[in-house]
Amino acid sequence: MSISVLAISFDAHNAAQLAQFWAEALHRTVNDGATEDFASIAADTDSRLGPVLMFHKVPEGKTVKNRVHLDLEAAELLTEADRLTSLGAEQIRPLAENNNRWISFLDPEGNEFDLVAG
Repeated sequence: MSISVLAISFDAHNAAQLAQFWAEALHRTVNDGATEDFASIAADTDSRLGPVLMFHKVPEGKTVKNRVHLDLEAAELLTEADRLTSLGAEQIRPLAENNNRWISFLDPEGNEFDLVAG
């Protein structure tokens, strides 16, 4: 018997729009058939790109801090931080507040994630 992670799922107001943000952020592509109700980003054969990401429309908005978040790694931390901001992410804690090790962000729907120097 074995078990593995199939996907990481996000609750969303608009699944297709949130999936598009994450696809661009991760240099991946939204799967065909994305709608406001459901969208996904396939896992890639390169295991460093991670598992399937799925986005599901829910009726309620985000009200508290998410209990799970993604940590992204980048060789060019500040360049990637600028790129993520241009895609619609909001920086909420800079390097200086995180011991010069990572930058904290919100995605366009308010989900927290971190960018770590790699």
